[in-house]
Amino acid sequence: MSTDKLLTRDQVAEDVKWDLGKMYATEDAWEADFKKVQDLLKQVAGFRNRLGESAETLLQWMRLNEEIGLTFDNVLVYAHMRYHQNTADSFYQTVSERASMLGSEVQSELSFFSPELIGLPDGTLERFMEEKEELKLYTIFFERLLREKEHVLSPELEELLAKVGEIAEAPHSIFSLFAYADLKMPSVQDTAGEEHEVNEGRYRNLLESKDRTLRQRAFQSLFGSYTKFRNTLSSTYYNSIKKNVFYAKTRKYGSALEMSLSADNVPVDVYNNLIQANHDNLDQLQRYLSLRKKVLGLDELHYYDFFVPMVESVDMTIPWEKGKEMSLDALKPLGEEYVTTVQRAFDERWVDVYPNEGKRTGAYSWGTYTSAPYLFLNYTNTLDDVFTTVHELGHSLHSYYTMKTQPFIYGNYTIFVAEVASTLNENLMLSKMLREETDKKKRMYLLTHSLDQYRSTMFRQTMFAEFEKIVHGLVEEGQPLNADLLSEVYLDLNIKYYGPELVVDPELKNEWARIPHFYDAFYVYKYATGFAAAAALSRQIQQEGAPAVERYLNFLSKGSSEDPIDLLKGAGVDMSSPKPIHDAFEVFKERLDELEALINEQ
Repeated sequence: MSTDKLLTRDQVAEDVKWDLGKMYATEDAWEADFKKVQDLLKQVAGFRNRLGESAETLLQWMRLNEEIGLTFDNVLVYAHMRYHQNTADSFYQTVSERASMLGSEVQSELSFFSPELIGLPDGTLERFMEEKEELKLYTIFFERLLREKEHVLSPELEELLAKVGEIAEAPHSIFSLFAYADLKMPSVQDTAGEEHEVNEGRYRNLLESKDRTLRQRAFQSLFGSYTKFRNTLSSTYYNSIKKNVFYAKTRKYGSALEMSLSADNVPVDVYNNLIQANHDNLDQLQRYLSLRKKVLGLDELHYYDFFVPMVESVDMTIPWEKGKEMSLDALKPLGEEYVTTVQRAFDERWVDVYPNEGKRTGAYSWGTYTSAPYLFLNYTNTLDDVFTTVHELGHSLHSYYTMKTQPFIYGNYTIFVAEVASTLNENLMLSKMLREETDKKKRMYLLTHSLDQYRSTMFRQTMFAEFEKIVHGLVEEGQPLNADLLSEVYLDLNIKYYGPELVVDPELKNEWARIPHFYDAFYVYKYATGFAAAAALSRQIQQEGAPAVERYLNFLSKGSSEDPIDLLKGAGVDMSSPKPIHDAFEVFKERLDELEALINEQ
């Protein structure tokens, strides 16, 4: 009997680990910036109650504020990325906690800024910008600030809220430590008696196994582990929701959902339109699941049957070197500079590639205004891992173009548009593979992959979004939450979305307990809206060529210099309308039709 075990961090080859030494060559250098932030914060008090004094004073403040922000970003991002590469490393646990504590201090010290600016007499900011040309850079920033005027409290209350920020983040911190550091799942055996370690990083790979016994046992191991702690996790999540509702009421928003969307200036209708469009197309999702059950020859369809390839004898094992080559090839439509920068990401070690013991699960792109836009992966040689790679490259190249073009004040972007950049890359790769693939089985494999992307993004993420809306609404109505109620709501949604074909295992109703994004409320809907926008833009790039590419790269370069809906309109898609959502579902139907036809030909 063999055991499939993860490498320790030290055992992983250097060339497949990110080079964070380019951010800080030594821990002393990080400590120096940590102290620099503390020293800069000492200057803040000198600006309190003085921002309306003169244009020069306001300009000096904006520059100090930016220096604090830029330096602190480096301190925070480095600390957390070091921690994520091995969450069991007590040294970097402490470093990341110190960075988070400093973040609360930064937030507290800077909290006077917004209410003081908003409280200036009408016309003051406009007059200052006329007097001081350098202040015109901040026009959009000032406009956004004033837009939130009715939701900003007095300086004293803003400072108080900032001081409790670290406490307010406790549910998220507790969940992260529990899920990534403390929770251990029992290993499972496949039908041949081989033992497999189960964790969040390997779970998806296990569920793609053709061995149904292994899939079922992996599912039961992972979901069962969370189920054992459902009461603790329900309390943790309930307190996270109460925090969101408290802030929404305190800031005089109609709901926590409205508060969350307000930062992007996204109407609540966009959220509701997404849910309704999904409801209108659930029959297509259920039609696909029925086909999956038929092709797999199953008497019953369980959740652990959702991920196994429907096509037999297709070798889609893709080592890292091949995955890099496929990524570069797929992204050629975006131009020479784009592809050259992707090559730099590989050559200059922007990427942390493989899972290791203690490494956080999942994948992300992260960096700062002055660092490389790093990529965090858990690559296990699957086709999904290649798509994840181009997905995260989309985020990193978005950062690259934004930070190359925009000043620091607009050198970021919201998640609403970020998911467009990442998902568009996936669309380009899939479209290329479908155009070129003539082998029926491989084509069926790719179509299945595409349909599964729709299932996991357009449908599943929207189901998550609907769950968040329901449970926040219950708390806003005064209903306390517990594990049973959360599981009841979650179970009802699973039945509604997946339909009668799915046999609901007892563990599935507790899946809410393992979703980290729920601790960043009303976040997941952006995956679905981004998916739809990306589908529209990728079609334009493939059909129009250069003009669409130019619009798209211009979109990547604008950072946060425009609101998300306006940025996307400039790129060529209007997300204030439900049309892009329905158009995306039409592609789902077309690909499902083709898959059915190919299956019937066999």
